[in-house]
Amino acid sequence: MSIFLQNLVQLLQGARVKPMQPLFSGGVQIMERADGFIVSISYLHMFIWILTVVLMIVFTFIIGRTALGRAQRACEQDRGMAALIGIDVNKTISLTFIMGASLASVAGLIFLLNYGVIDFYIGFLAGLKAFTAAVLGGIGSLPGAMLGGLLIGLIEAFWSGYFTVEYKDVAAFSILVLVLIFRPTGLLGKPDIEKV
Repeated sequence: MSIFLQNLVQLLQGARVKPMQPLFSGGVQIMERADGFIVSISYLHMFIWILTVVLMIVFTFIIGRTALGRAQRACEQDRGMAALIGIDVNKTISLTFIMGASLASVAGLIFLLNYGVIDFYIGFLAGLKAFTAAVLGGIGSLPGAMLGGLLIGLIEAFWSGYFTVEYKDVAAFSILVLVLIFRPTGLLGKPDIEKV
């Protein structure tokens, strides 16, 4: 009986690739050329774009215009002073981690829906690219991080179209190195001014 349970656990949990059937099918045809080439966008990609833009707007509003956002920005600048003016620093940090985990789960879901497979190591490269996008756009800037992600995606797509696909990650990380050398604050980031 224990061998049966071990096989069952190995079947359900393991480092193998897990496929998933697509949830959305079909799309919208945008254009068709005379030679038969069709330009279309799938419903899945439209869903991903809409969800991404809505989440960016919501979280930009939360961080920029709510009491929680002000508390987060205060804790980010100076935890001690934030505690002195009455902000519950531990609660703010906990809520920030909950927000980050929620966004990470949505990102994982979008990744799974887009590619249809998931494995144990899939988050490593996605995490590095997310960090690259955040640095490219500017650490601390939500629109900058989204712009950085869009630029990283375009760089990889154009690299894959014109050069060999195996080196698209090298192109993306080369951009990270160049940004860190020539513009460490990113495209939309603001330099930190430390007052003495």
